[in-house]
Amino acid sequence: MAPSRRAKVVTTGLLILFVLYSLAPTWFLLVSSTKNQTDLYSTFGLWFSANHFTDNLHDIWVYHDHLFVRWIGNSIFYSGVGALGSTLISVAAGYGLAKFDFKGRGAIFGTIVGASLLPGTLLALPLYLLFAQIGLTNTVWSVLIPYFVNPFGVYLGKVYADSSVPAELLEAARIDGAGELRIFRSISLKLMTTGAITIFMLDFVGIWNNFFLPLFMLNGERSFPVTLGLFAWEKQSQSGINMNTLVLTGSLLSIVPLAVFMFALQKYWRSGVLVGSVK
Repeated sequence: MAPSRRAKVVTTGLLILFVLYSLAPTWFLLVSSTKNQTDLYSTFGLWFSANHFTDNLHDIWVYHDHLFVRWIGNSIFYSGVGALGSTLISVAAGYGLAKFDFKGRGAIFGTIVGASLLPGTLLALPLYLLFAQIGLTNTVWSVLIPYFVNPFGVYLGKVYADSSVPAELLEAARIDGAGELRIFRSISLKLMTTGAITIFMLDFVGIWNNFFLPLFMLNGERSFPVTLGLFAWEKQSQSGINMNTLVLTGSLLSIVPLAVFMFALQKYWRSGVLVGSVK
């Protein structure tokens, strides 16, 4: 039966409210980044006043010898390298679980599914204690190595391998004399490209927004990602140093690379999520 007019109106109204609720933080950042320190507290928070956006951009650019630009570069490096390593490991592990029959496969897969349910914040302190014992804290590796291990990425890799790599094609390649490594590199990896890009994108966004792991692992501010750097500026604001305009403008700028990244890979994200949801 077709939905009634009332049901359509209610559904549309709820969707509009959800969109407004989702966009409200971004709108607040956009408005606040155009204000100076005085206007930030003396004008309405959700509408513009005098435009000081270029002044805020200049201030954030020159502060502490272009420190904010360094943080953006660190976030791009951590997210790019971490997501790439995690994607390769997840796709390879998921492919192995999907296409090879070995003893204990079900138990391993169950462990991976269970591990994917653990929140990352719960593991931050144990990871710090582990890396402190081997002397890797406050290094790039203390951030990158935990990012390489992603149980949920392995789960998605198995899902995509099950749905996109036919067993008959693998058997034909084996009959032709191809080794397992060559089959994975030349055939399976190409068939799993959409899934791999989806895993990479999810990892990239998750690493970019990660806060607790860098908070535990890193000490020097020049090694901070942008999330931790903005938090450090906010702590200075609470100590009496007026840096709220820098924090708000930096928060707005920090989502620009993510927005560009998401729009660039939008078609892969849509098709990849569709495959995973159907599976």
